[in-house]
Amino acid sequence: MPGDRSGDVPLAPGLYLVATPIGNLEDITLRALRVLRSVDRIACEDTRQTQKLLNHFGITTPTVSYHMHNEGQRAEELVHALKQGARIAVVSDAGTPGIADPGHEIATAAIAAGVPVFPVPGANALINALIASGLSTERFTFHGFLPAKEGQRRTALEALRAQVGVSVETHAFYEAPHRIVDTLADMETVFGVEQAVVIARELTKLHEEFLRGTVAELRAQLASRPAVRGEMVLLFEPQVSSAVAHEQRSIAAEVAALMQAESLSEKDALKRVARERGMGKSEAYRELQREQNRLR
Repeated sequence: MPGDRSGDVPLAPGLYLVATPIGNLEDITLRALRVLRSVDRIACEDTRQTQKLLNHFGITTPTVSYHMHNEGQRAEELVHALKQGARIAVVSDAGTPGIADPGHEIATAAIAAGVPVFPVPGANALINALIASGLSTERFTFHGFLPAKEGQRRTALEALRAQVGVSVETHAFYEAPHRIVDTLADMETVFGVEQAVVIARELTKLHEEFLRGTVAELRAQLASRPAVRGEMVLLFEPQVSSAVAHEQRSIAAEVAALMQAESLSEKDALKRVARERGMGKSEAYRELQREQNRLR
């Protein structure tokens, strides 16, 4: 990588996406420290949070805010500077920029402007949770955060349930502590009480914890705690219990699953669902519309 192979070589102009610690400050890499010291400025999700990290390592590089509320405008400003030969680092509060955090928009804009983009790898909650979960790492899907609203969250989980038998993989979500018990309750309804689940909480921090068990067990365990704190990753390999499997899946969930799993259009997916259920296409379309209207 030009200008970035040795501490003796000046840092090349361009955009640097720098992973920062997700808990333990020792998560930082030597390369990340060198880049943060060498760039012209650091674009931060929260300048106050990043300043704590910079102060700890004695880094005095100027910072500027770059978060979800000013992402578009700030990206334009930063890309303008990058086109003039600036060296700019982007960091989130913790972890890897662009993964459920700001970073994607400026990376896309920089690439479109012909500016080099350099990933500076490091800590990431998703990958660390996955490799220590005990679940399959051969094939997995990261979904970001589940919807906050109960109806939309249940629909998203039903879409995953409809994929059982279509693909076998680990599914991973980020979840907020104040929603985790409700999310587990929805999973219990959709997948059954015996669905195996892993929760990774407070990764690399002092109170790091892995919870493994059935969805019913973990829901009861967390519900019994006075408070649930800390960022967490929820992982599972969907397995529908026999009781749940005999329930009729919604047409909307089956259509969504086929569209995702096989890249079908909604029309083609609906035709297949109608054929498998022995329904007419018009009848299936009307039912799909009814289900979609209920979710709005």
